Amino acid sequence: MKKHLLVVEDDAHIRLGLCDALRSEGYEVTECADGGQAIPLFKQVRPDLVILDVMLPGKSGYDLCREIRGDKHSTPILMLSAKGQEIDKVVGLELGADDYVTKPFSLRELLARVQALLRRSAPGSMEADVPDAIAFGKVKVDCKALRGKRGKETFELTPRELKVLALLYRELGKAVSRDTILNVVWGVEYYGTTRTLDQLIVKLRQKIEDTVEPKHLLTVHGMGYRLEE
Repeated sequence: MKKHLLVVEDDAHIRLGLCDALRSEGYEVTECADGGQAIPLFKQVRPDLVILDVMLPGKSGYDLCREIRGDKHSTPILMLSAKGQEIDKVVGLELGADDYVTKPFSLRELLARVQALLRRSAPGSMEADVPDAIAFGKVKVDCKALRGKRGKETFELTPRELKVLALLYRELGKAVSRDTILNVVWGVEYYGTTRTLDQLIVKLRQKIEDTVEPKHLLTVHGMGYRLEE
C-alpha cells in the first residue's frame, strides 16, 4: 500500500519539483500551498508523513506543527526552511517536528530523510516501540494519551519527549549515551548537535521531577542520561 504524504509549500517551483520526485518514488502525494488550508487537508487525507514549509501564507509551519502535535497526532513531520540558524531548527524540533531540512536542499537527501522517518514510525520499529504505560516513583504516564501524573499534578508530553522517556524506561537503571538517544529518536540521519537533546531533557525533567535535585532523570557526565526508579 502506497504511503500518503502531505506537502505544504507555497513556492510553486519547489512544490512541483518535490511532489514529482516523491511520486516517482511511489508515494501518493497531496499538495497544499496555503497554511490556512493545511489542517483541514491533514484531517481529510490522514497522511503518513507531512512535509511542512516554515514560511507560509495563512499559518506558519511552526503554527501548523504546534496544532498537529496539540491534537496528539504522532504523524512524522519534516520541516523545510530557508532559515539555517540553529535556533530556527531548535524551535521546529521543540514544537514536535521530527526532522528539519534547510533550503536549498538536495532532493536525494530529502528523499532519504523521508524514507528514514517512515521506517522509524512503522509499527515494530525501535522508535515505535512505546509501551501503553510508564510508571516509576510518583510518575505514571498514559503513553497513548501523551499525558502523565506526578502525584496529583498532571502534565502533557510531546511525542518526542515520550519517545525519549520510553527509551530510557526500557533501559531503566542503565546509562544511555546521547548518540544512542539521538540515533533512536531523531534517527541516524540527524546532523544536529546534542544541544537539542539536552534542552528536551531539561523540559522533560521539569515535568517528571518534583525536587530541585533530580532523582529519576539523571545526567551521566561525559556520556548521556539514566532513568532511575
